[in-house]
Amino acid sequence: MAKRYEGSRALRKSKTSNPVDFRAGLAAVCVWGVVLLAGCGGSPFTPTSSVTATNNALVARYMVPTPVGASVYVEFDPTTSYGFQTSSQPAPTTGGTTTILVAGMKQNTTYHMRAVVTNADGSINYDEDHTFTTGTVEPAQLPNVQVSTTSGQTPAPGIELACLNGGTSSQFQLVAYDPEGNLIWYYNYSPNQGIPNPAKLLPNGHMVIVLTSYSGGSPVALGDFQEIDLAGNVIRQFSVVNLNEWIAAAGFSNVINSINHDIEALPNGDLLFIASETRPFNNLPGYPGQTFVTGSDIVEVNSNNQVVWIWSAFDHLDVNRHPMNFPDWTHANALVFSPSDGNLLFSLRHQNWVFKIDYQNGKGSGNILWRVGYQGDFTLNSTNPADWCYAQHDATFLSKNTAGTFVLGVFDNGNDRVMDTNGDLCGTSGFPACYSRSAIFNVDETNMTADLAWAYTLPYSYWGGVTQLLPNGNVYIDVTTPNSEDNAEVLQVTQTATPQTIWQMAITGQTSYRTINLPSLYPGVQW
Repeated sequence: MAKRYEGSRALRKSKTSNPVDFRAGLAAVCVWGVVLLAGCGGSPFTPTSSVTATNNALVARYMVPTPVGASVYVEFDPTTSYGFQTSSQPAPTTGGTTTILVAGMKQNTTYHMRAVVTNADGSINYDEDHTFTTGTVEPAQLPNVQVSTTSGQTPAPGIELACLNGGTSSQFQLVAYDPEGNLIWYYNYSPNQGIPNPAKLLPNGHMVIVLTSYSGGSPVALGDFQEIDLAGNVIRQFSVVNLNEWIAAAGFSNVINSINHDIEALPNGDLLFIASETRPFNNLPGYPGQTFVTGSDIVEVNSNNQVVWIWSAFDHLDVNRHPMNFPDWTHANALVFSPSDGNLLFSLRHQNWVFKIDYQNGKGSGNILWRVGYQGDFTLNSTNPADWCYAQHDATFLSKNTAGTFVLGVFDNGNDRVMDTNGDLCGTSGFPACYSRSAIFNVDETNMTADLAWAYTLPYSYWGGVTQLLPNGNVYIDVTTPNSEDNAEVLQVTQTATPQTIWQMAITGQTSYRTINLPSLYPGVQW
């Protein structure tokens, strides 16, 4: 366990031209009749801040008295240079103690940390230095990760947030690393709940996670949503059973059997989930008798656990179009809000299409506006159908603009890639083996054209993957299962005709559904 350090330390006044004494701020609160801390209204009081351990060996709890109208963040580092910091948090509306979880630290390391309080008048107070020693993570819990940087190159700053799958029953599956490959955060949960599918950082500093179990590559009747803080405390959670109850209460007839693959936080605080739904069909062409077809839904849930919008592929697509893996008909795996027009980007792997859906901030019809991909609505700047994406993952916007003309990134897994105008497939007689790519397209919604701007051919990875554009212009790639092995590779490469590897993280014994680069573990903070 991490050691516990606490004591009575006065906050130092800043060296601003008009410093505000922290104790004076507390006295002002007392005048308003709020008992902020013991000693308020009595003899002169030195406010007490403390740093204590949490259930996570790599996360500390920093508690600091904060005046009304102030905000506070914590800066930390193994030295008193304080090279890292948390997000800033406002004080309680009546003043009092602000609690900040400090995460991003290596195991078995002593860190210096101090609170920085910005008062309502703009003056700044600094807490005196605290020290905190992180605990030990059991070796059996650690994923097998090796990091290397090409000589003379510098990887992008930030952290790597990894959603892993497989390995031993004791190995972590949701972890974060620094660029040197040091574990700096983890979430320790029961593996029986499923794999992180995926995890994302919310604007409030919490993590949201969908935990899903799979059978034969398809989600089974499981799926739990959790919102956790950085110490791993569950703030909010619900299951498929709960979600079905809320769907029925809202008057919708959909019955879902899993939550899976993606979750999107909307600007209004609502959450969008990908869900799966199964419906029976009789005597479909080529499928005599009854066939149970699984399609994808989108479900919007507000902060009061009310379902306010729902979309089903069964209402908008032809069930008789199924390029791969029918009756797992659509198999959605990416859902992204489009800020420029309020619509949704939706990737359906088993259709080989990326859609834009008429959402209009919850007021849209749900109609499909267009489909990017082979046999879709766009003309590609290539006559070779192999240049489209197939069985893709992680379709996302790579430009600030998300409507009109924009940049689209995908991890092109390449399952059943169409190799020519005759419809011949990769891996069949006379044609190359299937391969995967990280691909970037320039998309023009007005002229309905898609230009393949950049692509990097990779070993075949039949599922998962990420294509992310880094601030320095390089491309971040997660190869979930290179050569279909139970390993993973994460790369930073140059966005050039012949990409050069800048940095690489090799994961052995576990696959990586979605590993991404984040500026830090805190929204709005770059490490």
